[in-house]
Amino acid sequence: MSIWIFFKIIGSLALLIYGMKVMSEALQKMAGSQLRHILAAMTTNRFTGMLTGMFVTCAVQSSSATTVMTVSFVNAGLLTLAQAISVIMGANIGTTLTAWVMSLGYNVDLTCVVYPAFFIGIMLIYSKRKRYIGDFLFGIAFLFFSLVLLSTAGKELDLEHNSSVIEFFSSFDTGSHITIIIFLLIGTLITCIVQSSAAVMAITILLCSTGVLPIYLGIALVMGENIGTTATANLAALGANSQARRAALAHLVFNLIGVIWVLCLFYPFVDFVCSTVGYDPNDHSLSTAQLAKRLPIVLAAFHTFFNVTNTFVLIWFIPQIEKLVCRIIKPSSNEVEEEFRLRYIGGNTIMKTPELSVLEAQKEITSFAERIQRMFSFVRELLATTNDNDFAKLYARIEKYENISDSMEIEIAKYLNMVSDAHLSDDTKAKIRAMLREITEIESIGDSCYNIARTINRKMSGKEDFTEKQYEHLHQMFELTDDSLTQMNVLLAGRKVNYDVNRSFNIENEINNYRNQLKNQNINDINDHAYTYAMGTMYMDIVSECEKLGDYVVNVVEARMGTRNI
Repeated sequence: MSIWIFFKIIGSLALLIYGMKVMSEALQKMAGSQLRHILAAMTTNRFTGMLTGMFVTCAVQSSSATTVMTVSFVNAGLLTLAQAISVIMGANIGTTLTAWVMSLGYNVDLTCVVYPAFFIGIMLIYSKRKRYIGDFLFGIAFLFFSLVLLSTAGKELDLEHNSSVIEFFSSFDTGSHITIIIFLLIGTLITCIVQSSAAVMAITILLCSTGVLPIYLGIALVMGENIGTTATANLAALGANSQARRAALAHLVFNLIGVIWVLCLFYPFVDFVCSTVGYDPNDHSLSTAQLAKRLPIVLAAFHTFFNVTNTFVLIWFIPQIEKLVCRIIKPSSNEVEEEFRLRYIGGNTIMKTPELSVLEAQKEITSFAERIQRMFSFVRELLATTNDNDFAKLYARIEKYENISDSMEIEIAKYLNMVSDAHLSDDTKAKIRAMLREITEIESIGDSCYNIARTINRKMSGKEDFTEKQYEHLHQMFELTDDSLTQMNVLLAGRKVNYDVNRSFNIENEINNYRNQLKNQNINDINDHAYTYAMGTMYMDIVSECEKLGDYVVNVVEARMGTRNI
């Protein structure tokens, strides 16, 4: 094989990968945030999730882009694991369009399209408004041009008359499952290395179209490419939380199960696919020109049949796949119930009434408030922790909860603003205004918890410590503060007609009175040299922050009680 032909092939493959990348990125930029909103919203059940994954992948021409995006949404808590699995299944169907585009490149002279696309694309790239369309045209032109170059290089190789190549592939027994598995592993390995299933598909089509690679072995390479393409999402999920890693693993499990059952029915399944496109694998009378036209279509058809069938078989077993990946990847102790996840809102709001949307938002706010009280319980635990290692872990946990509370406030507010765009009654508008105030105050409670933790951390970093009386007073203040949070959560979780608002006001008065008492006592204790001024300052910082926290709790209660019964 001439060295120049070799460079032409690897250069064509590089151009193919680059064209796919440019085209995919341009489409994602044109879609903007809408693509992310579609992916996050249109996943109300396994079937809409599957269709969403399919259409998004067809649009961006990259199952890896869809899968990585899905994994990132799971990491952010915007998608559940079950929703992510359905989207990934759809992405596997959507990616089959790429194989059909490539088979078109081997059956139609695309040069008449490529050069005008380059010319129009370069003009649009220099236009601010249309530059993404120009990028897309350049990407698709590169893609088609690479296919033309690969087809030309394949003819120049003249593999059909190369006896050593023919003998090499003829030495493999196409009727043996061991041979099929070997080529499947080769396809997997190559795809993992080049990180592009499109490039492997192009190589397979090139070899099969020359007639030297039997269709059974070509299909084995395509099956391996389905497994290898999962490496991208798994690499992207390495630094993510356990749910995101499970979503990436589910992609691998889904494709592995598909490959296993197809291997069990390999020859009947392949023969059935070949018969649907009018090709007989045992017919050796076809010329090279006929094979060049038929085999790319056979490979594209198999890719489609395999992924569609696998999806429609396994879509009913999403809960079982979810349980399997959860057993394999267990969350770390710090991740248990600490991942940011919207439990009730999200999904498609088009078919929901404003009343239902408001009810879901109220449930989410209740979940938010419960999480914040859990954060305060960690703060109480932090004050009593003396071991440096345990202290560092608990403090990191509180920091994580602070980030979660910020994210939850933003996401709930976005949802409520989206609901408020609809035609609403005055009563529903009032409910939404009250809920926006509630989430602001709950997030402020989270800020107070974090501020207390920071003060305790400063104390832990110094050489001095609180006195036994100071600890006793702080624990008493924490007890009152926790009581106020408990009453707030009782109100948010129940019906306000059954709630006596005076309970919250009474606790708030107790907190204020106790704060004043401790403030006066602190001045006397410093004057009596019971502890230093610095320790007294940190001590009162914690007490004052508890009093602020109590004010935020009363604000939540007032916001909740100020609207009619939800």
